[in-house]
Amino acid sequence: MTDHPGPQDPPDAASTGATAHGSDAADARAFRELLRGLRVWDVELPSFDPATAPDEPLPLFRQWLREAAEAGVPEPHTMTLATADASGDPSVRTLMLHDADERGWHFASHRGSRKGRELAVRPRAALGFYWAGVGRQVRVRGSVAAAGPEESAADLHRRSTGALAAGLVGRQSEVLGSAEELARASEAAWERARREPEAPVPSWTLYVLRAEEVEFFQGDAQRRHIRLNYRYEDGRWVQELLWP
Repeated sequence: MTDHPGPQDPPDAASTGATAHGSDAADARAFRELLRGLRVWDVELPSFDPATAPDEPLPLFRQWLREAAEAGVPEPHTMTLATADASGDPSVRTLMLHDADERGWHFASHRGSRKGRELAVRPRAALGFYWAGVGRQVRVRGSVAAAGPEESAADLHRRSTGALAAGLVGRQSEVLGSAEELARASEAAWERARREPEAPVPSWTLYVLRAEEVEFFQGDAQRRHIRLNYRYEDGRWVQELLWP
Protein backbone atom coordinates (compact mmCIF):
# COMPACT_ATOMS: atom_id res chain seq x y z
CA MET A 1 0.00 0.00 0.00
CA THR A 2 1.43 3.34 -1.02
CA ASP A 3 1.55 6.10 1.54
CA HIS A 4 0.03 9.40 0.43
CA PRO A 5 2.13 12.39 1.34
CA GLY A 6 0.63 14.70 3.89
CA PRO A 7 0.66 18.51 3.77
CA GLN A 8 4.16 19.91 3.64
CA ASP A 9 5.48 22.01 6.46
CA PRO A 10 5.85 25.68 5.43
CA PRO A 11 9.45 26.84 5.01
CA ASP A 12 10.80 28.47 8.11
CA ALA A 13 11.40 32.20 8.14
CA ALA A 14 15.17 31.81 8.28
CA SER A 15 15.35 29.76 5.06
CA THR A 16 12.95 32.10 3.28
CA GLY A 17 15.04 35.08 4.32
CA ALA A 18 18.24 33.38 3.17
CA THR A 19 16.68 32.62 -0.22
CA ALA A 20 15.47 36.20 -0.65
CA HIS A 21 18.85 37.57 0.41
CA GLY A 22 20.60 35.30 -2.08
CA SER A 23 18.28 36.44 -4.85
CA ASP A 24 18.90 40.10 -3.97
CA ALA A 25 22.65 39.55 -4.00
CA ALA A 26 22.47 37.83 -7.40
CA ASP A 27 20.37 40.66 -8.80
CA ALA A 28 22.89 43.19 -7.49
CA ARG A 29 25.79 41.29 -9.09
CA ALA A 30 23.93 41.03 -12.39
CA PHE A 31 23.18 44.74 -12.33
CA ARG A 32 26.82 45.64 -11.66
CA GLU A 33 27.92 43.32 -14.48
CA LEU A 34 25.42 45.01 -16.79
CA LEU A 35 26.81 48.45 -15.94
CA ARG A 36 30.41 47.35 -16.43
CA GLY A 37 29.59 45.75 -19.77
CA LEU A 38 27.96 48.81 -21.31
CA ARG A 39 30.01 50.44 -24.01
CA VAL A 40 30.90 54.13 -23.84
CA TRP A 41 31.54 56.17 -26.98
CA ASP A 42 31.91 53.09 -29.17
CA VAL A 43 32.06 55.41 -32.18
CA GLU A 44 34.61 57.74 -33.72
CA LEU A 45 34.35 61.01 -31.82
CA PRO A 46 34.82 64.44 -33.36
CA SER A 47 37.85 66.52 -32.52
CA PHE A 48 37.73 69.88 -30.77
CA ASP A 49 40.49 72.42 -30.64
CA PRO A 50 39.70 74.94 -27.87
CA ALA A 51 42.11 77.41 -29.48
CA THR A 52 39.55 77.86 -32.26
CA ALA A 53 36.66 78.58 -29.88
CA PRO A 54 34.87 81.92 -30.20
CA ASP A 55 35.17 84.63 -27.57
CA GLU A 56 31.62 83.99 -26.30
CA PRO A 57 29.87 80.68 -25.62
CA LEU A 58 26.62 81.19 -27.54
CA PRO A 59 28.03 80.67 -31.09
CA LEU A 60 29.84 77.50 -29.99
CA PHE A 61 26.72 76.17 -28.28
CA ARG A 62 24.64 76.71 -31.40
CA GLN A 63 27.32 75.03 -33.51
CA TRP A 64 27.53 71.99 -31.22
CA LEU A 65 23.75 71.53 -31.08
CA ARG A 66 23.55 71.76 -34.87
CA GLU A 67 26.38 69.25 -35.28
CA ALA A 68 24.69 66.87 -32.83
CA ALA A 69 21.49 67.07 -34.88
CA GLU A 70 23.41 66.48 -38.12
CA ALA A 71 25.13 63.47 -36.54
CA GLY A 72 21.72 61.91 -35.86
CA VAL A 73 21.64 62.41 -32.09
CA PRO A 74 17.95 62.05 -31.13
CA GLU A 75 16.28 65.10 -29.60
CA PRO A 76 19.45 67.16 -29.22
CA HIS A 77 17.36 70.06 -27.89
CA THR A 78 16.39 68.16 -24.74
CA MET A 79 18.22 69.12 -21.58
CA THR A 80 18.22 68.59 -17.84
CA LEU A 81 17.19 71.50 -15.64
CA ALA A 82 18.30 71.63 -11.99
CA THR A 83 16.61 73.93 -9.50
CA ALA A 84 16.42 74.11 -5.70
CA ASP A 85 13.68 74.95 -3.23
CA ALA A 86 13.81 77.46 -0.38
CA SER A 87 15.72 75.06 1.86
CA GLY A 88 18.26 74.24 -0.84
CA ASP A 89 16.97 70.76 -1.70
CA PRO A 90 17.65 70.18 -5.41
CA SER A 91 15.44 68.64 -8.07
CA VAL A 92 16.16 67.82 -11.68
CA ARG A 93 14.09 66.99 -14.76
CA THR A 94 14.36 66.77 -18.55
CA LEU A 95 12.67 69.31 -20.81
CA MET A 96 13.13 71.08 -24.13
CA LEU A 97 15.19 74.11 -25.02
CA HIS A 98 13.00 76.72 -26.71
CA ASP A 99 15.73 79.13 -27.81
CA ALA A 100 19.24 80.36 -27.09
CA ASP A 101 20.06 83.95 -27.90
CA GLU A 102 21.88 86.98 -26.51
CA ARG A 103 19.44 87.08 -23.59
CA GLY A 104 20.13 83.51 -22.55
CA TRP A 105 18.76 79.95 -22.71
CA HIS A 106 14.94 79.77 -22.96
CA PHE A 107 12.60 77.13 -21.50
CA ALA A 108 9.01 77.17 -20.27
CA SER A 109 6.65 75.63 -17.74
CA HIS A 110 3.62 76.37 -15.59
CA ARG A 111 4.25 78.79 -12.74
CA GLY A 112 2.61 76.33 -10.33
CA SER A 113 4.82 73.38 -11.27
CA ARG A 114 7.65 72.33 -8.98
CA LYS A 115 10.23 74.07 -11.14
CA GLY A 116 8.07 77.19 -11.31
CA ARG A 117 7.63 77.32 -7.54
CA GLU A 118 11.33 76.74 -6.95
CA LEU A 119 12.38 79.41 -9.43
CA ALA A 120 10.03 81.85 -7.72
CA VAL A 121 11.95 81.53 -4.44
CA ARG A 122 15.42 80.77 -5.87
CA PRO A 123 15.74 82.29 -9.36
CA ARG A 124 18.90 80.38 -10.25
CA ALA A 125 19.32 77.17 -12.21
CA ALA A 126 21.69 74.91 -14.12
CA LEU A 127 21.21 73.22 -17.48
CA GLY A 128 22.86 70.10 -18.84
CA PHE A 129 23.00 68.93 -22.46
CA TYR A 130 24.45 65.49 -23.32
CA TRP A 131 24.94 64.27 -26.88
CA ALA A 132 26.24 60.71 -26.55
CA GLY A 133 26.65 60.15 -30.29
CA VAL A 134 29.40 62.78 -30.45
CA GLY A 135 30.70 62.46 -26.87
CA ARG A 136 29.83 66.03 -25.98
CA GLN A 137 28.10 67.78 -23.14
CA VAL A 138 27.44 71.41 -22.26
CA ARG A 139 26.71 72.75 -18.79
CA VAL A 140 25.14 76.17 -18.24
CA ARG A 141 24.65 77.96 -14.91
CA GLY A 142 23.20 81.34 -14.02
CA SER A 143 20.23 83.44 -12.94
CA VAL A 144 16.70 82.95 -14.25
CA ALA A 145 14.07 85.58 -15.08
CA ALA A 146 10.44 85.03 -16.05
CA ALA A 147 9.24 86.66 -19.26
CA GLY A 148 6.02 88.66 -19.36
CA PRO A 149 2.59 87.23 -20.18
CA GLU A 150 2.62 88.30 -23.83
CA GLU A 151 5.99 86.74 -24.59
CA SER A 152 5.06 83.61 -22.64
CA ALA A 153 1.80 83.24 -24.59
CA ALA A 154 3.63 83.75 -27.89
CA ASP A 155 6.11 81.03 -26.91
CA LEU A 156 3.32 78.53 -26.27
CA HIS A 157 1.36 79.34 -29.42
CA ARG A 158 4.44 78.92 -31.61
CA ARG A 159 4.57 75.29 -30.54
CA SER A 160 2.53 72.26 -31.62
CA THR A 161 -1.13 71.47 -31.00
CA GLY A 162 0.02 68.78 -28.57
CA ALA A 163 2.06 71.30 -26.60
CA LEU A 164 -0.96 73.58 -26.33
CA ALA A 165 -3.16 70.66 -25.28
CA ALA A 166 -0.67 69.72 -22.55
CA GLY A 167 -0.61 73.34 -21.42
CA LEU A 168 -4.40 73.44 -21.26
CA VAL A 169 -4.47 70.31 -19.10
CA GLY A 170 -2.31 72.18 -16.57
CA ARG A 171 -2.07 71.07 -12.92
CA GLN A 172 1.56 70.04 -13.50
CA SER A 173 3.21 68.38 -10.47
CA GLU A 174 -0.12 68.07 -8.59
CA VAL A 175 -1.18 64.64 -7.29
CA LEU A 176 -3.17 62.71 -9.92
CA GLY A 177 -6.12 60.63 -8.79
CA SER A 178 -6.09 58.11 -11.65
CA ALA A 179 -4.97 57.53 -15.21
CA GLU A 180 -8.61 57.79 -16.29
CA GLU A 181 -8.82 61.31 -14.86
CA LEU A 182 -5.81 62.33 -16.95
CA ALA A 183 -7.27 60.70 -20.07
CA ARG A 184 -10.52 62.67 -19.73
CA ALA A 185 -8.71 65.97 -19.12
CA SER A 186 -6.31 65.34 -22.01
CA GLU A 187 -9.09 64.49 -24.45
CA ALA A 188 -10.96 67.68 -23.58
CA ALA A 189 -7.74 69.72 -23.88
CA TRP A 190 -6.94 68.27 -27.32
CA GLU A 191 -10.43 69.14 -28.55
CA ARG A 192 -10.09 72.71 -27.33
CA ALA A 193 -6.56 73.08 -28.71
CA ARG A 194 -7.78 72.07 -32.18
CA ARG A 195 -10.80 74.34 -31.90
CA GLU A 196 -8.96 77.32 -30.36
CA PRO A 197 -5.30 77.38 -31.47
CA GLU A 198 -4.86 80.67 -29.59
CA ALA A 199 -6.49 79.45 -26.37
CA PRO A 200 -4.91 81.22 -23.37
CA VAL A 201 -2.99 79.35 -20.67
CA PRO A 202 -2.34 82.06 -18.04
CA SER A 203 0.01 79.90 -15.95
CA TRP A 204 2.34 79.17 -18.89
CA THR A 205 5.61 81.03 -18.31
CA LEU A 206 8.68 81.45 -20.45
CA TYR A 207 11.91 81.51 -18.44
CA VAL A 208 15.29 82.80 -19.60
CA LEU A 209 18.52 81.65 -17.95
CA ARG A 210 21.21 84.32 -18.20
CA ALA A 211 24.45 82.38 -18.21
CA GLU A 212 27.29 83.19 -15.85
CA GLU A 213 29.24 80.03 -16.65
CA VAL A 214 29.17 77.68 -19.65
CA GLU A 215 31.35 74.58 -19.90
CA PHE A 216 31.95 72.61 -23.11
CA PHE A 217 33.10 68.99 -22.71
CA GLN A 218 34.48 66.94 -25.59
CA GLY A 219 34.97 63.29 -24.73
CA ASP A 220 38.07 61.35 -25.76
CA ALA A 221 38.34 57.56 -26.06
CA GLN A 222 41.64 57.64 -24.15
CA ARG A 223 40.00 59.74 -21.42
CA ARG A 224 41.96 62.87 -22.34
CA HIS A 225 38.76 64.83 -22.34
CA ILE A 226 38.74 68.51 -23.26
CA ARG A 227 36.88 70.85 -20.93
CA LEU A 228 36.61 74.47 -22.01
CA ASN A 229 34.94 76.72 -19.45
CA TYR A 230 33.58 80.24 -20.02
CA ARG A 231 33.07 82.53 -17.00
CA TYR A 232 31.40 85.93 -17.22
CA GLU A 233 33.47 88.44 -15.23
CA ASP A 234 33.55 92.24 -15.25
CA GLY A 235 31.39 92.51 -18.35
CA ARG A 236 33.26 89.98 -20.49
CA TRP A 237 33.72 86.26 -20.99
CA VAL A 238 36.90 84.61 -19.71
CA GLN A 239 38.01 81.22 -21.04
CA GLU A 240 39.87 78.53 -19.11
CA LEU A 241 40.73 74.87 -19.59
CA LEU A 242 39.80 72.43 -16.80
CA TRP A 243 41.40 69.13 -15.86
CA PRO A 244 39.18 66.23 -16.83
